[in-house]
Parts: sequence; C-alpha cells; structure tokens
Amino acid sequence: MQILAVLYRGGEAARQEPRLLGAVENQLGIRDWLESQGHEYIVTDDKEGPNSAFQRHLKDAEVLITTPFHPGYLTRDLIEKAPNLKLCVTAGVGSDHIDLNAAVDHKIQVLEVTGSNVVSVAEHVVMSILLLVRNFVPAHEMIERGDWQVSDIARNAYDLEGKVIGTLGAGRIGYRVLERLRPFNPKELLYYDYNPLPEEAAKKVGVRRVEDLKDFVSQLDVLTINAPLHEGTRNLINADLLKHFKKGAWLVNTARGAICNAEDVAAALKSGQLNGYAGDVWNVQPAPKEHPWRYMKNKYGGGNGMVPHYSGTTLDAQQRYAVGTKQILENYFKGKPQEPANIIVGVGKYETRSYGQR
Repeated sequence: MQILAVLYRGGEAARQEPRLLGAVENQLGIRDWLESQGHEYIVTDDKEGPNSAFQRHLKDAEVLITTPFHPGYLTRDLIEKAPNLKLCVTAGVGSDHIDLNAAVDHKIQVLEVTGSNVVSVAEHVVMSILLLVRNFVPAHEMIERGDWQVSDIARNAYDLEGKVIGTLGAGRIGYRVLERLRPFNPKELLYYDYNPLPEEAAKKVGVRRVEDLKDFVSQLDVLTINAPLHEGTRNLINADLLKHFKKGAWLVNTARGAICNAEDVAAALKSGQLNGYAGDVWNVQPAPKEHPWRYMKNKYGGGNGMVPHYSGTTLDAQQRYAVGTKQILENYFKGKPQEPANIIVGVGKYETRSYGQR
C-alpha cells in the first residue's frame, strides 16, 4: 500500500530535535513500522502545483497524511485524479484543507487526531490575549531597540480582570479557553455556538450563551475564535461584522485564518475599530511575505501578535498526534473500528457536526 505524507520541512531544527515528529525529517516516527509491514511511505513538503511531489504521488496513494501546519490542499479536482485514495488522516486537528464534500461523494474517509492539540491551542489563546491586552510586543521591541519610555507602552496596556471575553465556538478548545480565563476574574464570559453547552458545563465555567452574532460581538472587549472552517464560518469576520464590535476590542484567532477577512481586519486595526489582532493561522500557509497581517499596526504602532502556525504543534502535541496517527493507520490496516470522535467523514457521509450544521 502506498502512503503519502505531506509535512513541513524542519531543517536543522528537526535534525537537532528528534521530537519534531511532524517534520519531514522525522516522518511522524512511523517509517520503520510502516516499511516493516511492506508499505511504501513517501514523505514530502513539496505541495504546490501539478508537478509537486504531492500531486505526482497522490494518484497512486491509498492513504494521505497531512497536517494543518503545512497543508496539502486536497481539492475536488485532485480527489477525482486519485482513484486509489481511501483514507485521509490529519496529523493534528482541522481538516478544512480537504474538500470534505468531495470526500463524501467519493467515499473517502477523513479522520483527525481529535484532542491532540486542545491544551496546546487553549494555552496559546490565553497567551495571545494577554500579550495584546498588556501591550507586550511593543514593550519587548522597545527593549530590543535599546529604548526606555514606559509611557509609550502603558498608554495602551490594560488588565484582563473586569473585561467581557467571548469565544466563538465552545467545543474542545473553546471550552478549555473558558476554563483558563475564569481565574482572571473577567466581568463576564460569553459564547456563541450553534451547539449549546450542556447546562452543567456552562455553569461550571460561568459562561452565558448569546444566540445573535452581532449582539454577541457588540458586548465583548475580547473575542477569541475557536471554531472550524467551513461554509458557515469562512469570511465570517468581515467589514460588516467588525462594525458591530465594541470599538477598540481585541481579536484572537487560532482557529483558521480564512474565518477572518485579512484586508478587513487590517483596516479595522488601522482605524482603531480593533485595538489588536493575534493568532497563528493564516488564510494561505505559508503566508506570503506581502500578507497584510505581517505588517499591520494600530495607531500606537502595536496591536499585532501574529506568529507562524505552531500553537497546536508543540513538542507535546506532536507526540500526541504522531501516536494518534499511528493508531488510526493500525485500525485501518486491521479493519478495526476507529475512535468515533476522530471520524470527520465516514464512508459516504459526515460523522461530525463540527463542520457546520448539515
């Protein structure tokens, strides 16, 4: 069986650190195991264009392994050119780089390693909120420049205590974010999600559901996005919705870049409608050098907390999603049932509500 993996290139860092399992060099730690069973394992980071290794080998692959961090975009057109493809595994969480509707139509299963990144991303969200609210990045840059002007930083630095904080999406990650924000003593925690939390879970973290999106964002000092990308969330945060935000709000997105309109977010930061934007996800990955999120600033020259997509690929998370990927493959080889929580698309149908109401 041919198994194709599209991973990111780790370079010298991956050679020095074998726990970078999600890199091409370390191959999820499963090459010896796969080859001992007679499987052909092709690993590449070359994913763009018809002559890429990804597209050249896809036509013969039965299993495709991808990651959200260096996604091999599997379109309907490519699926139709891959007659042998039976299984797509996301080493991590988030399978929006796959045309899921086409996978349903062609009876290709799509699985994720559910839960592998939830703690890692939730911690990154809280860090991002704090670095925006406390105006950390400009303060650090000031020190690197050799300057010292406390007032230039303090004029746009705030406490998180007493703020209204909301999560768009209250699933595995969004709920853990709420748990971690509770000790900061916010004025109120809110959430927006078409799947309401169980009453006991909502009570545990003291969160209130708001069912109208514009009403929801208008109440918030801080919004964190913790929802999958699908037809209902793509370009959801756009100029029209941003007009309903509380002026000077902070926005954190570690979900998927395409949930936010890049140009509209940059314009809102420049105008002061947003005071800050942070995250690690981009609408195209790797992000082009001219991407507006690389350079956008608020009126004080700060408000940008963007980093490469790494929140869900800490060394701890990589261990979890490497182990989970191996287990999914082992179940597939032996014809064993998969963990239900890992199944996004079964044979010819969706098995989850995470990717929109269907």
